[in-house]
Amino acid sequence: MKICLVATFPPSGRQLNEYAFHMARELQRNPTIDLTILADELDDYQFATDPSGKPLHGAEKDELPGFHVIRCWKFGHLSTPLRILHAIRRIQPDVVWFNLVFSSFATQENPVAAFMGLSTPALVRASGYYTHVTLHHIIEHVDFAAAGVRQEGIFRFGSDLATRTLLKANSISVLLSGYRRTLINKYDADNVLLGTHGVFGSSPTPPDFSKRGNPHRILAIGHWGTYKRLETLMEAFGEVLKVVPDARLVIAGANHHTKPGYWESIREQQKGNPNIEFRGYVAEEDIPELFRTTSIVAMPYDSATGSSGPAHQACEYGIPIVCADIGDFRQMAEDEDMAISFYRLRDPADLASKLISLLQSEPEQRRMGEHNFAAAVRMTMPNIIRRHLRWFQLARHKRNRQLPDRSLPLPYWRTLPPRPGTVYDTDASPE
Repeated sequence: MKICLVATFPPSGRQLNEYAFHMARELQRNPTIDLTILADELDDYQFATDPSGKPLHGAEKDELPGFHVIRCWKFGHLSTPLRILHAIRRIQPDVVWFNLVFSSFATQENPVAAFMGLSTPALVRASGYYTHVTLHHIIEHVDFAAAGVRQEGIFRFGSDLATRTLLKANSISVLLSGYRRTLINKYDADNVLLGTHGVFGSSPTPPDFSKRGNPHRILAIGHWGTYKRLETLMEAFGEVLKVVPDARLVIAGANHHTKPGYWESIREQQKGNPNIEFRGYVAEEDIPELFRTTSIVAMPYDSATGSSGPAHQACEYGIPIVCADIGDFRQMAEDEDMAISFYRLRDPADLASKLISLLQSEPEQRRMGEHNFAAAVRMTMPNIIRRHLRWFQLARHKRNRQLPDRSLPLPYWRTLPPRPGTVYDTDASPE
């Protein structure tokens, strides 16, 4: 099967580039797949930097070895749909697979380019190619105020139109059951599949709890400055140190591309605190050791824009999660049977209480960690890719039989079997 994967791709630093890398790596391992990655063009802004500002990739701005990458579209440009279609016509794939969020092709400051980019799956399908979209969030579940969106009414109208355009693809997979329900109920969609974000490892290694607790490390990792913010965590950590004085807080990741300088400003405020380490961007090869020595993964978010990558990484390494009580994350915990302790949104005292409770209970850390690792084993990247390939094969079989595009019932598949979710709350009392 010949597949074109349309996505941001390393060494690009834009959204979802890491996720696309793990998708592509798993596809490359399948000898029956001929993969071409249609990726975003590179510019100096996109490359990750270390805390000193030095580009981590330096002279290594060449493509990652082992992948066939064609950089045929540019972020923020109106020509993106035609350039992608031109590349697809040269390759003649069986499947064109898009890995997207609504800002994959441009930011809200350039809404025309963003919409043009999101129209690409419909254009490609209209040109005779089978198209599938993995959509990591939907606008109906985004808190616009927390995400910093201006002119909400206009933005919602444009997002509604963009969603309807995306649904013109042959099929779409979303990562939370609530997203599928919304697309079916609001847009009368019948081509939406339910998948899961999944973990990046092919065969996760059971956690070694002896690597943790000397000292206890709390890890917060992400793209900071919009709905992922650090103020609540910083205030909470001060209270944690009063009870657990040897605790350490590690802040990893980078600024969101719309908020340059954000995490550096937080680092400046915390200058001189030896218990807080600002790691900045963490290279792929350093991720395992960072997580293996972490006692708790904290998710101090003001809102959510989909299923969480850091939560799935925590599961992969068998780590308890403490997370803001946000609907999408409650849904994620239920859908994927994760062990998460939720704190009240924007409440540093409650966050501190949850962190202290876990830090003082190694049996609870182990119980939640083992629970999350069990969830990870059920949603590895090979499982996710295998389910997509089965759907693509079914679609090809339908086309070969020359059946109408939607003459067969759409399977309601998911990576995990239906089951009641488990959510750990250390404070279940009503507010």
